[in-house]
Amino acid sequence: MTDSAQTAVKALQGLGTSHISDAMDRLGIAGQCLGIMPLDRTFRLAGPAFTVRYVSVGTDPGSVGDFIDDLDPGTVVVLDNAGRLDATVWGDLLTATAARRGFGGTVIDGVCRDSDRALELGYPVYSRGRWMRTGKDRVRVDGYQVPVTVGGVRVEPGDLLLGDADGVVAVPALRADEVIAAAEQIRDAENRIRADVEQGATLAAARADAGYHTLQTRRRSND
Repeated sequence: MTDSAQTAVKALQGLGTSHISDAMDRLGIAGQCLGIMPLDRTFRLAGPAFTVRYVSVGTDPGSVGDFIDDLDPGTVVVLDNAGRLDATVWGDLLTATAARRGFGGTVIDGVCRDSDRALELGYPVYSRGRWMRTGKDRVRVDGYQVPVTVGGVRVEPGDLLLGDADGVVAVPALRADEVIAAAEQIRDAENRIRADVEQGATLAAARADAGYHTLQTRRRSND
């Protein structure tokens, strides 16, 4: 992971997906991955994407997970299985290997299996659900480190993923600094509002003082 990516990941770890979501709304970026949720609401992940795209098998059965040994610690594995719910591309052995190698987590547009192993190891898996049926001989890898779609969002290799109890957001790597800066501003304003309310202010007054109703509003590039 590059130094700039490490800095961005560290900043993301201090934010929630709601902060990033609001910041991307302000900046006109689509990054909220619809329907991709954690196996356990205590899971969090943050890191750069390694992308894998799957397609249905043809005459060659293919494989579903031989890439795992080549990835660096902190990587978030992003698997585009076209939202399929009938065949999984992530299970016990991949979870155990990824946890041992210190990956940031796994995000799947599709389902996983052997979910108990992820819970046992505290390894963050985000998906559309879980089901036991293997993808072996049903899907094959169509490309590594290629643009993929997850929850309706285009994810490029190296884009930054943040996940918490509310789901997953994907931040384009080239715009990470401005997204993070906007998200930190939103987080800090919300913290001020909360503190003011705890000190006896009305919510309306606290919001007005912090400019809350304009925080997520789409802005022109020169604003």
